[in-house]
Amino acid sequence: MGPMKGHASAPGKIILCGEHAVVYGRPAIALPLSGIRAHASVTAGAAGLGIRFDAPDLRRRWLLSAAPNDPLSALALTTLRRLEAVEMPDIQITVTSDIPIASGLGSGAAIATAIVRALAAVFGRDLSAAEVSALVYESEQRYHGTPSGIDNTVIAYEQAIWFQRRSEPPHLIEPLSIAAPFTLLIGDTGVRSATRLPVGEVRRRWQNDPARYEALFDQVADVVHQARRALAEGDVAALGPLLIRNQNLLEQIGVSSPELERLVAAARRAGAAGAKLSGGGWGGVMIALVDPETITPVRTALLEAGATQVLETIVSASA
Repeated sequence: MGPMKGHASAPGKIILCGEHAVVYGRPAIALPLSGIRAHASVTAGAAGLGIRFDAPDLRRRWLLSAAPNDPLSALALTTLRRLEAVEMPDIQITVTSDIPIASGLGSGAAIATAIVRALAAVFGRDLSAAEVSALVYESEQRYHGTPSGIDNTVIAYEQAIWFQRRSEPPHLIEPLSIAAPFTLLIGDTGVRSATRLPVGEVRRRWQNDPARYEALFDQVADVVHQARRALAEGDVAALGPLLIRNQNLLEQIGVSSPELERLVAAARRAGAAGAKLSGGGWGGVMIALVDPETITPVRTALLEAGATQVLETIVSASA
């Protein structure tokens, strides 16, 4: 083992377009938020205490031995087995994050990814993205039961992906080509809504009126396909109207909210090329497509319209 010290970070993630319809077999596009990250540091701990966690953003501190079934405790144990650790090290794992919790930005998967990589650094190991993704997916199962695989894939590979749910796993997950970079602002409504609630309501509405909702999902899929072409061709200008159209469809599906619509409208008035909610809806966050001239006015407009915070990230072109 190397020195008892390691640090790693991992990005958040955002759904660019396709949420909700993705549950019904249509595609979605997810992007890493390289400028918005979770961090994990591993340092030497007190002798005989084993692994101690310190998560100041969560206002939590605990010993693994006292909470072995905690998802992060279980993740650390699984990772140590993967690293073939002979004995339990006396270490402290400190976790911090710029990613809003419970906002559809992949906070849990990003924290898990950072922990896995920091532990690997302590043991002098360089785990592949596939190995990290598999460990994080297992951790996501402890939180969510049957996660889609979007979060751990986008975050572990730090790669934009095209995702499509199949009737039987494995689902379709493909790297996405991005020919030109673009900038997104993320406006946080401050309203927390468990994803299962809007997802459950959409299912109820779909069951009551399947023809209408299947048609809406088909229209969302058309937006996602056009967005894929625009990204591949570097046609950033085409993305704005597609985001606007996706937002209109999400409103018809029934997952928007007054808070989200206020931020979307404010961003567009201030010059954003497009804006929409992102994630489950009924709260959480929205995204706005901006350029160097509109970043500042859109940020100001979002804050004035009630955003509790505004984050910025550049989506890089594919290598």
